[in-house]
Amino acid sequence: MRFSGKNVLVTGSSRGIGAEIAKVLAGYGLKVWVNYRSGADAAEAVAQEIRNSGGRAEVTGFDVSDEAAFVEAVKAIVAEDGELSYLVNNAGITNDKLALRMKTDDFMSVINANLTSTFIGCREAMKVMRKKKFGSVVNIASIVGETGNAGQTNYAASKGGVIAMTKSFAIEAAQSGIRYNALTPGFIATDMTDELPDDVKDTFTSKIPMKRFGYPAEVAEATAFLLSDQAGYITGETLKVNGGMNMA
Repeated sequence: MRFSGKNVLVTGSSRGIGAEIAKVLAGYGLKVWVNYRSGADAAEAVAQEIRNSGGRAEVTGFDVSDEAAFVEAVKAIVAEDGELSYLVNNAGITNDKLALRMKTDDFMSVINANLTSTFIGCREAMKVMRKKKFGSVVNIASIVGETGNAGQTNYAASKGGVIAMTKSFAIEAAQSGIRYNALTPGFIATDMTDELPDDVKDTFTSKIPMKRFGYPAEVAEATAFLLSDQAGYITGETLKVNGGMNMA
């Protein structure tokens, strides 16, 4: 895949899907800014793995839900590299509870971490990217934002909001040469899913037409495509990476 820009910020990339996205994008020649909130050692390990493979990576630690910190981080990246070409808003949290037991604080903590932070990132990226009339943003949402899920009212609202917000940013930024797209992973094999009992895994797998969980690399390659020049006429879209679980 081709990339006309030179660097990318991947939020929440010290582990899991975010770490895989960072490694894949570095493999395509981009300088990657690996973001973490609390896992400094893990983030540095991801960056070092990229460097050991011949890529370029730097670590930037900040809480994406802290507006001032996010703004300053973007400014620091631009000061260092002269631009921010690509952004992947991947960072997020869960705080699962049945709706009847969910307090407003439980709801808003997830909204702020997942949706408000994505808004901040999208807005700050637009400010920087419009100066060169070039840029691409991918927001990692979730199949839950499309289908809903019991016990995840807050998470579903946050990720559904990300999908809708992505379309609005895409409309506003199109004339400036900036693209915004969303990606909705289904069940992906990570450390978290590895800990699930076999019967629970079997229940989930039975609902997936491809009869398996996805791999982080499959999410990462799909993200790379949406960022790349090959997707240059795609904006405001939601790419489903779910093994056929939700085709609507």
